Amino acid sequence: MKSQLKKLSTLIICCGIIAMLGVPNIAEAQRLRHGGGTSRGSRPAAARPAGNRTINGGAHRSPSRPTNLQQRNYSNNRNRTNNNFSNQGNRNNNVRTNNSRNNNTRVSNIKSNNRTGSNNRINIDNSTNINVNRNVRRNVNRRSTVVIRNPRPYHRPPYRYGGFSFYCYHPYYYHPFVPYYWGPVWHPWGFFVASLAATAIVISIENEKYHYDQGVFYQESNGGYTVVEAPSGATVKTIPGDSEQVIINETTNNYYYGGTYYEKSEDGYTVVPPTSGSVVTNLPDGAEEVKVGDQTYVKYGETYYQPVQVEGKNKYEVADVQDADQ
Repeated sequence: MKSQLKKLSTLIICCGIIAMLGVPNIAEAQRLRHGGGTSRGSRPAAARPAGNRTINGGAHRSPSRPTNLQQRNYSNNRNRTNNNFSNQGNRNNNVRTNNSRNNNTRVSNIKSNNRTGSNNRINIDNSTNINVNRNVRRNVNRRSTVVIRNPRPYHRPPYRYGGFSFYCYHPYYYHPFVPYYWGPVWHPWGFFVASLAATAIVISIENEKYHYDQGVFYQESNGGYTVVEAPSGATVKTIPGDSEQVIINETTNNYYYGGTYYEKSEDGYTVVPPTSGSVVTNLPDGAEEVKVGDQTYVKYGETYYQPVQVEGKNKYEVADVQDADQ
């Protein structure tokens, strides 16, 4: 009997000890269940501070706030995207509009050129066709102004083509153009030399400085000198001895050398534009054949020359190009 009581008391004591040990864990579990714990290993304790983050100096943000902000950000981004697409579309539309305008302009230009008709064409170098429109007509008129019109009347009818009349005193006689070379001291337009001979002189025309030497005019460029067209009005004391005398009329003669015309004056020889009707034997390098309808002219600078034959010799006559309406 005593042994049974002893066992029972021992069992009661063990149960009490177990119960005493289990009470703190139950209390801890209750505290955690009610949100009061700060245990590091507890997920709710770690998640809770994240829900209590502060923005703008400590104001608490509710759990639903991030969702609203995300929605607003998504909406703003979508609006920005739409605006970007809209702006890009506007830009594309503008580009298309500008391209359309350019295309319309090109089409109108083509139509304008087509109105001139296929008969108004000038073939340059026997390879390129250029429609003669109003702009080209003005340019041809400008070219004709650099030629001094001869006072003698023309007894031959002009050659008419493309709205222009080409007047000459001699009949047209084609012969192939061959550039003429005046010797080692002569150079064509655009020729560059590093230095000039001691015989070169300086001439000033309309605030432009030129250098002249043996029938050739130069201007300084790129550390050297480049051959240029002789400036009208420039006067020199001497011209090359093999210059060609050109008869203008009964009282006037010009002198021709290397594509340049001179008129005798008291101070020497003055550069002048060519006079229509002037006949020369040779044309320099830089001139080119120009096809005008059925005839072929030679153009040098801004002057048209008609190939002719005088006393059995092939020569070139300065043509007087006039508007057909004149």
